[in-house]
Amino acid sequence: MTGLTVELPEGIERGFSAARQIADAVLLEGYVLYPYRASAAKNRLRWQFGVLVPPEYTRQGGEHSHQRTECVMEARQEDRLAVELRFLRVQRRTVERATAGGGFESVERLELADRVLVEWDEGVEERIELLVPVDELTGAGVQREFRLPGVGGTELVPDEQGGAVGRLVRRREQVDGLVRLRIEELPGPYRAQRLTAEVENVSAWTPRRKAGREEALARSLVSAHLLLGLEHGRFVSATDPPEWARPAVERCRNDRTWPVLAGPDGGYQVMLSSPIILEDHPRIAPESLGTLYDATEIDEILALRTAALTEDEKREARGTDDRAGAVIDLAESMPPEVLERLHGAVRGLREITGAGADSEQPWWDPGVDPDVDPERDQVLVDGRHVGAGSRVLLRPGRRRTDAQDLFLDGRTAVVEAVLHDVDGSVHLAVTVEDDPGADLWRAQGRFRYFQPDEVTPLEEP
Repeated sequence: MTGLTVELPEGIERGFSAARQIADAVLLEGYVLYPYRASAAKNRLRWQFGVLVPPEYTRQGGEHSHQRTECVMEARQEDRLAVELRFLRVQRRTVERATAGGGFESVERLELADRVLVEWDEGVEERIELLVPVDELTGAGVQREFRLPGVGGTELVPDEQGGAVGRLVRRREQVDGLVRLRIEELPGPYRAQRLTAEVENVSAWTPRRKAGREEALARSLVSAHLLLGLEHGRFVSATDPPEWARPAVERCRNDRTWPVLAGPDGGYQVMLSSPIILEDHPRIAPESLGTLYDATEIDEILALRTAALTEDEKREARGTDDRAGAVIDLAESMPPEVLERLHGAVRGLREITGAGADSEQPWWDPGVDPDVDPERDQVLVDGRHVGAGSRVLLRPGRRRTDAQDLFLDGRTAVVEAVLHDVDGSVHLAVTVEDDPGADLWRAQGRFRYFQPDEVTPLEEP
């Protein structure tokens, strides 16, 4: 069967439309990175997320050929499930120069007045859409196969006089895949189901000797992810489920996917199964004016650095990819007042009351809060109170990002203060025993910091 498309119910289409903005960001995450040129080192190893390769490449020790999503939903009677599989298909683009005899010859670069054309792998968006009655998903469920045939074409590159100075040759290989859907009724007083959605690349592929990743990518599903929607029912959050659903959610198995709620206005009818970790109801920053193919938090610096590229660098970026050219145009056309909007935004405010409301000290300073005293506060660790003066054994966890702290594993230390941060977390400020510089560190108020679960009390304070 070739690619599948269906007409979605109005309610589901409205939910999918609201979710597609963040889904597009997932689809093109890392597509082309600053400085947006094919010659840049970071753009030579591409397609990092949600890549489903042909099974043969998996057998050779490559990446995976399938992904699996499980989530809990509450479908109503005669409900329907809509599924939209979205991914990029790699389109190989080569460059040819016109010859004196009227033919064309392959070249690595084709210099033009406004751009420099080079070989490049473009990404073409593909969608596979399904609409299935929930009643059909019980038992063995349903399986839908799809085939996207190989296609090719050429595009003449005109010169200033209207003649052909060269041409671009594009080719997409055939890609075959399937989508499996099934549900399992969950026990309990609530009518809930566990939905399993699997996507698999089943493309036949006979690799050449010593075939590498680039050859496999031509028959891969890139940045593959799912939009799931219920016509009348609702999905249960996988990150913050209600208590009645927590055991069922914890038993869900997700391989290379992360399902999050993505419906409009905080709704529950749409689930986005993403190859990158997101929070429920993720949103694109409203200040972001275009896709820079990177985190929206650094739109300002990317816009400034893109505008500062040399003309030759901009020519190469424009010739690398149409999407890269759009980034260059966006950075060049951005007025100062729009750029200023990217300089940070306050998402929420809270009123400061009590002793610190009229203080000249900042609200985050512990000295403002009379309920916090770092030198007297204590925290319970392994059933024992730990505070300033306590001796502890350091056991830094693997989640820490400071690799140097791992060298302190097994050392003893003295707690100097118990600190509470603005997020409600507790940290222990310590000095390491037998450290010849401990007195100097203490005099300067410089300590090492560990969380309570990374220490073991040695004695009562």
